[in-house]
Amino acid sequence: MPNISTRTSGLGTENAFVVLKEVSDLTAKGRDIINFCIGQPDFNTPSNICDAAIKAMRDGKHGYTPSAGIPELREAIAAYISRTRGIEVEPDWVVVANGAKPFIGYTLLSVTDYGKGHEVLYPNPGFPIYSTQTLAHGAVPVPLHLLESRNFAFDVAEMESLITPNTRLMILCSPHNPTGGVLSRESLEEIAQVAQKHNLWIYSDEVYSRMVHDGKFESIASIPGMLERTIICDGASKTYAMTGWRLGYAVSEKLAPYFSTWMTNTDSCPNHMTQWAMVEALNGPQDDPERMMNIFKQRRDLIVDALNRLDGITCLSPGGAFYAWPNVTELCKMVGAADSEALRKKLLHEADIAVLSDIHFGERAPGKGQHLRFSYATSNENIMRAMDRLEDFIKTRRK
Repeated sequence: MPNISTRTSGLGTENAFVVLKEVSDLTAKGRDIINFCIGQPDFNTPSNICDAAIKAMRDGKHGYTPSAGIPELREAIAAYISRTRGIEVEPDWVVVANGAKPFIGYTLLSVTDYGKGHEVLYPNPGFPIYSTQTLAHGAVPVPLHLLESRNFAFDVAEMESLITPNTRLMILCSPHNPTGGVLSRESLEEIAQVAQKHNLWIYSDEVYSRMVHDGKFESIASIPGMLERTIICDGASKTYAMTGWRLGYAVSEKLAPYFSTWMTNTDSCPNHMTQWAMVEALNGPQDDPERMMNIFKQRRDLIVDALNRLDGITCLSPGGAFYAWPNVTELCKMVGAADSEALRKKLLHEADIAVLSDIHFGERAPGKGQHLRFSYATSNENIMRAMDRLEDFIKTRRK
């Protein structure tokens, strides 16, 4: 039998989908699982966006498009980014792909060389694809621990201490998955100073940019001297409830031509009719996304308050996204769970509550405790039913 390559056999995954299969299997057996695993809005895509896609199909928008995307969408994205980030962006700086995730790989391919020891700083805990793609493309992932004591930001001095002559790229995500942390303007300015001092690229994952619950969103690209070294990445999935439509984009004056070439080499071009749907999403009325964001904030307050009332759990209020990241160190001790992953399994199989554990998002920061992730992209009713189940679980399993 021919061999499988090392990079493929060792490729990591996104455990939300692994746990989702567990949930699906249990549901198929008749179990009533309340699911907090998957990070996708529980709303339908707004009707005006759907109508735009249908119109595009009926108008014959079926063929290939330019690899970087149709001009109308690149213009709409440039205007949107300029307006929301307070910077001036040109359409030629924009490249569109089938989802935002491809730009993680395209960025790594564009700024690091395979097997040269080039290093990539990434937030830990963090979106698992940051590290898996770094390894797959022959670079070295260097975790940068996010600290609960800093509202899940990182120590900039510690960050700078991890930079070596081989460091090429730093990945930021704000609002952050999985903690919901939001980087302040002051923190971004400190990071920007370090990035410029050490001549680093910044990959700024901004897919939750419209989901800041307190204050306003800040992009590191808006800090003087940072636009030319920042790759802004955003997409349709979270803001417009379009996860399955698969459309994302990146903005970089320097790297856009290279991203376009990578698109030609991989997907040829973005999905044609989805691009027209996104034109409508950006240029059309914003009532639906604003309504969704208000609901997510209400759910944030509901679940954080409920979690903090339970024995053995403490939970900071996330500043953005739709994730709660409670500390369950004491709860693990109370119910005899060795760690957060053992607790996750107990909750799934004994309480019919599906969550993710901290090890699904990287290595635990030493000495910083055990955590779970709840995606509160579900109804108030489901949140409260799950909290009742969790309370009963704690009472009956307490050692």
